[in-house]
Amino acid sequence: MTSVHYILAGLFLPLFPFSMVLNMLYVRLRSPLLRSLLLLIWPQIGLIIVFSYDLSVPFWVLAWALATSFLYALRIVALRELGLWTSFVATSSWALLWVLQGNAIAQQQLQLYALGICVPLIMMNLLCTGLERRFGAAYMGLYGGLAQALPRYSSILVLVVLAIVATPLFPMFFAMLSMILKAIPTTPAVAVVVGAVWLLWSWAGSRLLQGLIVGPVRMTAPDLSYASLWMYIISLGGLLVGGVYWSELMV
Repeated sequence: MTSVHYILAGLFLPLFPFSMVLNMLYVRLRSPLLRSLLLLIWPQIGLIIVFSYDLSVPFWVLAWALATSFLYALRIVALRELGLWTSFVATSSWALLWVLQGNAIAQQQLQLYALGICVPLIMMNLLCTGLERRFGAAYMGLYGGLAQALPRYSSILVLVVLAIVATPLFPMFFAMLSMILKAIPTTPAVAVVVGAVWLLWSWAGSRLLQGLIVGPVRMTAPDLSYASLWMYIISLGGLLVGGVYWSELMV
């Protein structure tokens, strides 16, 4: 039965090819609320399975998780559709939860950290929905100059992308740093792969912002409301506070 438990956990803490279920489901869900719930609940189910059955992280699972994370990180560099971009980033980052589990982090801490990953992904999902409502689609390169056309929206988009790609002082930064520092003395290859994934995330994030923020204004639409602006600011502030708190636990 242990192999069945690993397959179930690999479905929710995505390991390729089981990760395709998550991405197909995300694409088929058109409601931003259902997508947000999926992003919030999916990795938590995986962690519950891992801790309920006390699943260890043997080297073959660790290698599988790193390969999955790298594969999806490499894929998002060329993606233009923001919904799929969000789904693939989620897959890449959640696969690394196996690495953190292998570092013997307590269940509650790991579940809180997973929540810290999901919050910026949920915000990205809502921002993508905002673009679709304004312009009919959310594609990089389809329209540019959002920094001038939608300054409030663009400012939040930049901050959310920075949170997703593990910029200091967001939670993902300390998790990536922890994985690299703990792997260097014993398994330097793990540190190299995690570093490569981190680099690919940053590259993909810069390409996303370049395709949306800069350039001449092509389309205009109503900017982000002040109520929504403050909602995002409070959420991002909470992430920063959580990142500083988790830095004492992760590093």
